[in-house]
Amino acid sequence: MSATAEESELQNGVETEPSEPEPKPVAQPEPETEPAESESVPEPKLEPPVATDTDPDPQELKESSIQSNEADNKAANASTERQLRKDEGSRTFTMRELLSGLKGDEPDETGPDATSPYSQESPQQHVDQNNAAMDLINSVTGVDEEGRSRQRILTFAARRYASAIERNPEDYDALYNWALVLQESADNVSQDSASPSKNALLEEACKKYDEATRLCPSLHDAFYNWAIAISDRAKIRGRTKEAEELWKQALNNWGLALQELSAIVPAREKQRIVRTAVSKFRAAIRLQFDFHRAIYNLGTVLYGLAEDTLRIGGSDNAKEVSPNELYSQSAIYIAAAHALKPNYSVYSSALRLVRSMLPLPHLKVGYLTAPPVGKLVAPHIDWKRSQFVLNHEGLLQVNKVEQKQVPQSLSGNTGDVVNNDKGGIRIDVPDIVSVSACADLTLPPGAGLCIDTINGPVFMVADSWESLDGWLDAIRLVYTIYARRKSDVLAGIITS
Repeated sequence: MSATAEESELQNGVETEPSEPEPKPVAQPEPETEPAESESVPEPKLEPPVATDTDPDPQELKESSIQSNEADNKAANASTERQLRKDEGSRTFTMRELLSGLKGDEPDETGPDATSPYSQESPQQHVDQNNAAMDLINSVTGVDEEGRSRQRILTFAARRYASAIERNPEDYDALYNWALVLQESADNVSQDSASPSKNALLEEACKKYDEATRLCPSLHDAFYNWAIAISDRAKIRGRTKEAEELWKQALNNWGLALQELSAIVPAREKQRIVRTAVSKFRAAIRLQFDFHRAIYNLGTVLYGLAEDTLRIGGSDNAKEVSPNELYSQSAIYIAAAHALKPNYSVYSSALRLVRSMLPLPHLKVGYLTAPPVGKLVAPHIDWKRSQFVLNHEGLLQVNKVEQKQVPQSLSGNTGDVVNNDKGGIRIDVPDIVSVSACADLTLPPGAGLCIDTINGPVFMVADSWESLDGWLDAIRLVYTIYARRKSDVLAGIITS
């Protein structure tokens, strides 16, 4: 059943079925309670699940912290820097530390700083909830003698943790261990048992994990086992919309667990763990394209990866993504999260730090190999690698260009590009039907990209599979923002 984070199988790649586990940039991480908007984003080939009011688990997605060095903070936000104490100049800061004086001015703020419902309960409510949890555990009998013996031990342990929490409601170790007891007890429920339900025990465990991680945001074991409990609940529900909602929450929490774990492992293991965290956040987003907390968390973990890469002097491997490109990717996700939830103060504050890392006035600038305009199929020799720019209006090929002499952005891409060739590929956001990776013998070798539009499909090839992931996410996010009627917010970010 549950295991510690050290026991996790850290896998690379994006799993859409989180049967195994996975885990710093701009503010504290968050777990998800708030259901996403019910309006679905049209994406025929990859339908984003519609979030419902599911999961009583009070999961307010914990947001990861971007550690920003003093120089970065100074350049990005001078007013923030004035808040630093004199004795803090030699250490890195989390976004939460930097921005503590900027919060609380938004009405209806329910974002990362909101406390969990559990923490807002009265002492009597705590007692009632603890009694209900004990009733659940007491009613588990086990399926055989070994199971009954084990359940007696678990019941004794639960009483100890309940007493510890009554003495100190902020004892996160007791909350975490009690959650483990509930989760273990769920494994002791007989398949044909009607009372208590396995789901009720797992639901109660999730509440305890939520409160434990709220009190101790670096408790990576809790995030890991919480993710397992959520995925177990999803399996109970089968192939339903509610299960899809639980899967994306589990993926996000696995990402957070790995992100926290990466802070304490040896340096040689850190990048592997962080990249696995990236894959989990990305998988969560692809289950629901407007899952803003996972979008933000992905941005923060990429920011942390950029700082780590920069700290060790970059990589000798030419195929590795440069720190500047990682910073730019980070800024794309943070900008998208802000566009989807402009009232979240943490997103707004994070954006102030990373906005200069975007290739303004565009969201993304990069290279794709494309066929001649108007030719869906063409000999491979006719395909040309050229620059493309993506903004709130669409994707535009830049062929014969006049580049104004302006300073380059941090990402290394020239910010102001003028297209003189009216015959280049142009895909307007409202025309997009779906965006997907593709493998087709008619395409040149490489990472194929298909953008299906109301006028037919457009095929291109990215420079690498990692580059393809960036293009897929960026285009999908721009379309999602358009579908949520927030394009004006994104336009304000990149053009103002």
